[in-house]
Amino acid sequence: MKHILNRLINQEQLSKEEARHVLVAISEGKYNQSQIAAFLTVYMMRSVSLEELAGFRDAMLDLCVAVDVRDYNTIDLCGTGGDGKNTFNISTLASFVTAGAGVQVTKHGNYGVSSVSGSSNVMESLGIKFSNDKDFLKRCLDEAGICVLHAPLFHPAMKNVAPIRLELGVKTFFNMLGPMVNPAFPKNQLVGVFDLELARMYGYLYQNSEKNYAVVHAMDGYDEISLTGAAKVISKASETIVHPKDFGVSQINQSEIYGGETVKDSAAIFMNILEGKGAEAQNNVVCANAGLAISVATGCSITNGFEKASQSLMSGEALQSLQKLQQLSQNI
Repeated sequence: MKHILNRLINQEQLSKEEARHVLVAISEGKYNQSQIAAFLTVYMMRSVSLEELAGFRDAMLDLCVAVDVRDYNTIDLCGTGGDGKNTFNISTLASFVTAGAGVQVTKHGNYGVSSVSGSSNVMESLGIKFSNDKDFLKRCLDEAGICVLHAPLFHPAMKNVAPIRLELGVKTFFNMLGPMVNPAFPKNQLVGVFDLELARMYGYLYQNSEKNYAVVHAMDGYDEISLTGAAKVISKASETIVHPKDFGVSQINQSEIYGGETVKDSAAIFMNILEGKGAEAQNNVVCANAGLAISVATGCSITNGFEKASQSLMSGEALQSLQKLQQLSQNI
């Protein structure tokens, strides 16, 4: 590791294979905590190269506990986090709205590291049990339209990194990797990223894959469609700018999508929206993200996707997906 750190400190970049090898070595416990922390810190000081990101991704996917759901046409809605905006759990809510609209979701998530409440924090607080049992996950897809993939259960090789990330409490390149290493290998992906450079890297890495995808970055910094302004959307077919009016809604203020100070706050907002009691701005931002996901998975327009998402939310179908998942969790 000393040789690697010296190279990185001197602004050298790792090859794809070198990056893969380092992450595998970390998983095997070959480096101590100080060395791992130093390695992570280097990438807070400079950008990860495309080759490095690809190597880290390959290592994570090689080492993961894979879930074979290839018979399902699923989508993952997942953001990198790390945008520092402290919104409520928009992509997780949008996942249930998407499931309620009939598009099956394999939701990859984790506890919050650089945010108050990550996807797993709010799911756990609402009684969702995490499992990597394949039969249970398939049952969730069949009956609830969604299964939750809690990252630590599927990436056990990264147990040496988790406590260091938590102690650092800031975004690292693992934030960048999260959406790319879903162990269910979904055929469709909606991924939000915290900066434009990373959006382009994702687009480049995905363009040669068989995935249907949309990579989203709000121009004012959010890792999702925020409706606080325009957002860049990169897909296999195009690179466009979308505005709130493209979904048929008005622009909103940042304060309207604030997520609270605690996990309890986040869970309360989450349930309020799913129960049909959310503010118009909250409902619209959830349905915009779900609508884009539905568009990616089905090929419909984003306007039609937004309509389907609104129907799912306001009819209670999204809430029913959560309730079914809660029910299934009681039988683990």
